[in-house]
Amino acid sequence: EDYQTEAGEGMVVLDAVHAIQAEQAPDLACRWNCKAGKCGSCSAEINGHPKLMCMTRLNTLDLTEPVIVEPMRAFPPIKDLVTDVSWNFEVKKGIRKFRPRAPDAADGTWRMSQRDADRVQEFRKCIECFLCQDVCHVLRDHEDNKEAFAGPRFFLRYAELDMHPLDTSDRRDRAQDAAGLGMCNITKCCTEVCPEHIKITDNAIIPLKERVVDRFYDPIAKLFGFSKKR
Repeated sequence: EDYQTEAGEGMVVLDAVHAIQAEQAPDLACRWNCKAGKCGSCSAEINGHPKLMCMTRLNTLDLTEPVIVEPMRAFPPIKDLVTDVSWNFEVKKGIRKFRPRAPDAADGTWRMSQRDADRVQEFRKCIECFLCQDVCHVLRDHEDNKEAFAGPRFFLRYAELDMHPLDTSDRRDRAQDAAGLGMCNITKCCTEVCPEHIKITDNAIIPLKERVVDRFYDPIAKLFGFSKKR
């Protein structure tokens, strides 16, 4: 459907969609919540690029041409701009939960370095907008692979847990087998669309791949039995 609406100063794509809902198409379906780029609800494809509608200003787009707003292509459409992303939450259930080691201080708390805290804190910025999942060509172009490939959002989660200095679980086997880490060819397209600017590829996926190699394929580690999480 084609719609025309006024583009006022400071407006974002979500504002335009709301104006169209209010004035022309009250049945237009659109998912949103905070309008501050922190809930991840209003993910869509704007002129073919996965973006948050609430963070895409109209003055950054060529308004001499139609602005094309589409639902995320990697997930089944429900209605208009709303897609069914429930598969992502099912994947999340299959990841082993955080299991801390015994407290190492007399007061029953833990000690960890600031460097380690900073590393995992970056991963916790994820707002689960699933734009990285949407742009991933393995999920977008090979829908039948979804049961065998978790996607960048969950490789980020695996890395967050595996690199946490207090966690005791080893998830590298599931990352490699159940999550399909080996199918990721590190094109960095997921990093490019992340609204939180998380370096998904460089700081999560590549180090996670290295840890998997250490665990399963390093001949020196196999020889001397260095297979524990580190």
